Amino acid sequence: MERKNSIELIQELIAFDTTSRNSNLELIEFIKGYLEGFDIASELVFDADRRKANLFATIGAKDRSGVALSGHTDVVPVDGQAWETDPYAVSRKGTRLYGRGTSDMKSFIAVCLAKTPQIIQKNLETPVHFAFSYDEEIGCVGVRTLLRELEKRPHKPKSCVIGEPTGMRVVRAHKGKISKRCRVHGLESHSGMAHLGANAVEAAAEIVAFLKNQARRFRDEGPFDYEFDPPYTTVHTGTISGGTALNIVPKFCEFEAEIRQLPGYDTERVWARLSQFIENSILPEMQAVDPSARIEWEVLSVIPDLSTSDDSLIRLTQELSGTDGTHCVSFGTEGGLFEQIGVPSVVCGPGHISQAHRPNEFIEIEQVRKCEQFIDSLIDRLE
Repeated sequence: MERKNSIELIQELIAFDTTSRNSNLELIEFIKGYLEGFDIASELVFDADRRKANLFATIGAKDRSGVALSGHTDVVPVDGQAWETDPYAVSRKGTRLYGRGTSDMKSFIAVCLAKTPQIIQKNLETPVHFAFSYDEEIGCVGVRTLLRELEKRPHKPKSCVIGEPTGMRVVRAHKGKISKRCRVHGLESHSGMAHLGANAVEAAAEIVAFLKNQARRFRDEGPFDYEFDPPYTTVHTGTISGGTALNIVPKFCEFEAEIRQLPGYDTERVWARLSQFIENSILPEMQAVDPSARIEWEVLSVIPDLSTSDDSLIRLTQELSGTDGTHCVSFGTEGGLFEQIGVPSVVCGPGHISQAHRPNEFIEIEQVRKCEQFIDSLIDRLE
């Protein structure tokens, strides 16, 4: 098999449009074929429609636990973003590589693949696992099917490094997230006779305002953890739509909101306060006009927070990355899900989250080199 360096593999991986709404199978088959060239077998764990798949591969002994290097293959959309270059073709400008997924997080996967021959040559007693998932960007959806399979096995990974962009700094904790969609069903009427309608948009607006007040409460009263930025739980409404015309009292409105909570905070407290507010203040007024008026909630995603459970893994990752101290971040990863099945996890990868999800996303080549050094140090440690 022809060896490829990290930059070459970044170019190849970026060329696959694996936006979460699309299938990732072409990219997965590419990785599978690449690893087969080195006699490394891959296991694919599909979604229900077999349009997407996780890939799990082991380099080394299959009868013992090893270190998992984990990353997601999907990327966020480029729709409506002002890109100066083709987002699916890597453009090199000076010390930067531009393209969708360069920072978040195909460069990490590319480095792992580029280092495959070296890992094989070391004939390690402790195996290295690759765990590459789908649909992380829409709620860490895909990796759950893989983890259900790994949880059943006697030799699941003993630890995991999630290669999300941290500037190769060691992240030991991140916030969790729960997102929900709210659907408000009211009653239409002529706006000149507004008292005969149950205004779904106004009811939704009151609920959104309640959530905003909860956000202010966290901002002003905490609880606080100053290792995070921001150092408190956040509440955010991201989308809202409803109504048909200004002179029609709207029958329907929906919005989506999320809470990103500090580790250990129970978000049910917020939802309980909101439910009480709806039951006492919103629904009685709507149902006095139309008894069938209702408010429905749908959970979109739940991402557990991360608090790395193994201090020795933190120290090892610090040593391998050549960094001091640890960090906490407000974005979510699959790390908390690995922790839930008993696989201690840290987050450490090339690139910076400040570049993720933006037009003209890029990674500094220096970050790629630091990631390569990290994998080299890991191989030497496992030898």
